[in-house]
Amino acid sequence: MRISFFPLTIFCLVILSCKDNFSETEVPLDHYKLEAGFGLEVVAAEPLLKAPVAMDFDAKGRIWVAQMPGYMSDMQGSEEDEPIGSIRILEDLDEDGITDHSKIFMDSIVMPRALAHVYGGLLYAVPPNLWFVEIEDDKPVNKVLVDSIYAVEGNPEHQPNALELNIDNWIYNAKSNFRYRRHKGKWLKEPTTFRGQWGMTHDNFGRLYYNDNSRILLGDYVLPNTLINNAYFTPKASVDKLLTTDQRVYPVHATSVNRGYAKGVLNADSILVNATAACSPLVYRGGSFPKDYAENVFVCIPEGNLIKRTLLNFKGDSVIAKHAWENREFLTSTDEGFRPVSLKNGPDGSMYVVDMHRGMIGHHAYLSPYLKEKTKTTRIDTIVDFGRILKIKHQNDKTTLITDFNTLSANELVSLLTHKNGYIRDRAQHYLIYKELTQVTNEVKDLAINSKDRLGQLHALYVLEGWSALSFDILTNLMENAHTDVAAHALVLSKKYVSAEYIDSAAAIFKTIGSRKNITLDVYLGNALGPWMALEEGKFKPIFLEVLKRRQDNTTVTEALLSGLTNIDSLMYANIMAVGELRESEFAHKLGKSLENKRNGKLNAIYTRKTINEDNRTSGAKMFYQICASCHGANGQGIEGLAPPLMGSEHVENVERLALIILHGLEGPVHVKGEEYNLNLAMPGLIRNENITDKDIADIISYVSNAFSDEPKSLRRKRIGELREVKSKTGMEFTEEELKALDE
Repeated sequence: MRISFFPLTIFCLVILSCKDNFSETEVPLDHYKLEAGFGLEVVAAEPLLKAPVAMDFDAKGRIWVAQMPGYMSDMQGSEEDEPIGSIRILEDLDEDGITDHSKIFMDSIVMPRALAHVYGGLLYAVPPNLWFVEIEDDKPVNKVLVDSIYAVEGNPEHQPNALELNIDNWIYNAKSNFRYRRHKGKWLKEPTTFRGQWGMTHDNFGRLYYNDNSRILLGDYVLPNTLINNAYFTPKASVDKLLTTDQRVYPVHATSVNRGYAKGVLNADSILVNATAACSPLVYRGGSFPKDYAENVFVCIPEGNLIKRTLLNFKGDSVIAKHAWENREFLTSTDEGFRPVSLKNGPDGSMYVVDMHRGMIGHHAYLSPYLKEKTKTTRIDTIVDFGRILKIKHQNDKTTLITDFNTLSANELVSLLTHKNGYIRDRAQHYLIYKELTQVTNEVKDLAINSKDRLGQLHALYVLEGWSALSFDILTNLMENAHTDVAAHALVLSKKYVSAEYIDSAAAIFKTIGSRKNITLDVYLGNALGPWMALEEGKFKPIFLEVLKRRQDNTTVTEALLSGLTNIDSLMYANIMAVGELRESEFAHKLGKSLENKRNGKLNAIYTRKTINEDNRTSGAKMFYQICASCHGANGQGIEGLAPPLMGSEHVENVERLALIILHGLEGPVHVKGEEYNLNLAMPGLIRNENITDKDIADIISYVSNAFSDEPKSLRRKRIGELREVKSKTGMEFTEEELKALDE
């Protein structure tokens, strides 16, 4: 019998062609130094990802990344508006702990900047929108627009980001004054305190932490939205606080920084002294580092190629931060491409580092002539096609991964509310809520009321809140019997139950709490009293005054008291002023100011601000490239035969002269740094363009002065309006001699 081998050959070829290729990029770590006792691993690297800026884990523990390759791919940021961004799923198919496959979830998007796995789908930001999509077989379906003005204006350094899910079931954002959640299928958006620049984190209690470029750690002393109930009062003493005045950093080599020429930025060895691009703090809550690392804050310092460790000291009415060491850091590198831009607690208790691994991290609108010149030598602008995810793990950690959250039963999820890893607790809480697993309501109530684990109690409390299954009886039980932290949250939540039905029981428990004279409880009791006092002044005013008298010199407590007064009126003010010892107090002064604001309709800015405005240099940069760069060059070096250079020009350093040139134009010859440029064509002014406003001129000046001068300056719009009326002898373009004469 004749046997044909052809079909078997085809079958074998098919099998071979389908075989997985587990190729993993090997990245040497010789240039990295990590604190003793910890290990550093590369879990993903190029070419599987490129310019990652944010990450999150899905139910299976897989890493999802938002990639922003269009950001500063060259010195002009020329690809910033190109649809080359993506969201990718990183997979470890051979299960050795290192990513070997990258799957595109969403492609051809412009500058994605944040993502979060919530409500069984993906919440993500692609300016100007905030989107939510469900996930089916690793594909996006049922796309929903959550907010069309999430990130309307500003450059990538200064647009909302983070999408930080807090214990209170709200999602908070850096560089934003809004928070979001989905409740009963509907997306909600509320005002909140404006916070930070890039990245956000929270501690076990639920306080938020953030920072900006030059301030390593900022934070709130109190739980979010505690101090904004009085719309006519803007708290300043308890939110957006500088937690440490020490901004020192300790890189192990000389790095390229934007203002390296300025006095005090670099030391004698050209090493960075203070932070200039701090971002993305992370409160470590993984439970796998040594105990003295619990709730430490780690901060990205990408300009110094390092990660900083900072210790928190909780005071009840405040938080104080102190850096762990002087003259050394938690993680340092001599690889100038190492750009940590985000940190995450992982499901395995490790800390994950998003390394954008890009040479230029400052936006082109802010680049100084110094850095542009230095880059010609360092060539760090050529570091563009990279991106890595690093993992930091303690050497004694034996943690095993939790199985797929989607496979866990309701009772298993309840048990995880007391897990040592804060990431696991957060996920368990969220899955119980969004899956509406209310069949374990009794078990969750039992945990909230009777557990000796205060963190488990807090998470159980907010599971009930997310299910709308709380009761005032549960809250009063916790106020009376639970740990101070849990009682504080119960006080916060009690404001949702202000009604005549609970007046007597509320007054009784509040009086008991006030008698404890505990500083933490006084903060949240003081804040909770306002709404109840508006309902029944007689029962609650004595408690209010007791707390006020006891804490009148404590700004956190007095701001909490004042913020709770949602129905402030003249009678209330008169009653406070009638108390002799309070008449000259800071509280009385702020109360009077709040009443004045109410009469004048002056609200806390968070209730009036709808979007974040684009800063002047970014706006100026856009107009410069549209109007000026075609002649002066995008780099300000001038174009032969068209226009002289702006870089280092004395006409740029003198901003009033610069304004006159932009407005009215300039006729040659003109001298720049001693060299004469006698061009055939005069530069026309913009004064005849009715679409160009004084603000536009001011923005162009801000950008040009910053980009092409070592001493950035600006000019007020009012002065630009005045300079419109300053004319040359001919009424047309100025000559250089005329401009110099005006200087005198």
